[in-house]
Amino acid sequence: MVTKVVNFSHRHLGKVIGKYGYSLVTRRLGTDEVLFLNWGYEEDPPMNLPLDPSDEPDRLCIQLYHRVAAQTDLEGKRVLEVSCGHGGAASYITRTMRPASYTGLDLNPAGIEFCKRRHQLPGLSFVQGDAENLPFPDESFDAVINVEAAHLYPNYRRFLAEVVRVLAPGGHFLYADLRDRDGIPEWEAALRDSSLQLVSEEEINKQVLRGLEMNSPRYQELINRHAPKLLRRFGRDVAVTKGSPLYEEVERGDLSYRLYCLVKN
Repeated sequence: MVTKVVNFSHRHLGKVIGKYGYSLVTRRLGTDEVLFLNWGYEEDPPMNLPLDPSDEPDRLCIQLYHRVAAQTDLEGKRVLEVSCGHGGAASYITRTMRPASYTGLDLNPAGIEFCKRRHQLPGLSFVQGDAENLPFPDESFDAVINVEAAHLYPNYRRFLAEVVRVLAPGGHFLYADLRDRDGIPEWEAALRDSSLQLVSEEEINKQVLRGLEMNSPRYQELINRHAPKLLRRFGRDVAVTKGSPLYEEVERGDLSYRLYCLVKN
């Protein structure tokens, strides 16, 4: 679930949204029902990703993270996830891809406290911090994961510079995000200028739209159960349920949702 992404003025509010907006979401919905805050993903034919029964309710969100993280072998690697939300992906990747360590970072202090209580696994840790000022030494990770979050950062280029700094040589940046059509040239230019080498790039609008459509009934039920009537329409828009303005922008192709794998030489 993510708010509308259009222009710089929206991105300038990113830290406020990240620290206070998502904190409100955490306090309102920070239960086992909401371990993921990202959009869904489904292929045609379906991925049929093997999942534990406890993960099955979050299948569509997990499949997006799986596509991002599985672009390189994470076994035995030091992994950082920037903007880890409620930690569902951190738990899933730690359990299934066997990194040596996995650190989830998020600006939302309430979210980090929730993660620490909910996801207690060997090698998994959570840190409250800023994506543009990562609190880690140089070359301290073999992979950095970022899903559906960097469009909210006020200074995207600063974030990319921090990714380069904390990655060890040969480390991978595993990344999925979206921009409106007007924002694509600057997005692409920032990635080119970052000194990260592009390994692969794919637009995944169709798969994401399919995931959003399949997730809509569940999200609408959650919103109806937790949100006051006056806020339910807003909740459906934020959750990007079928028929919401942002859903329709993806459907029309006004937004580009992309999957990237980049490497530090």
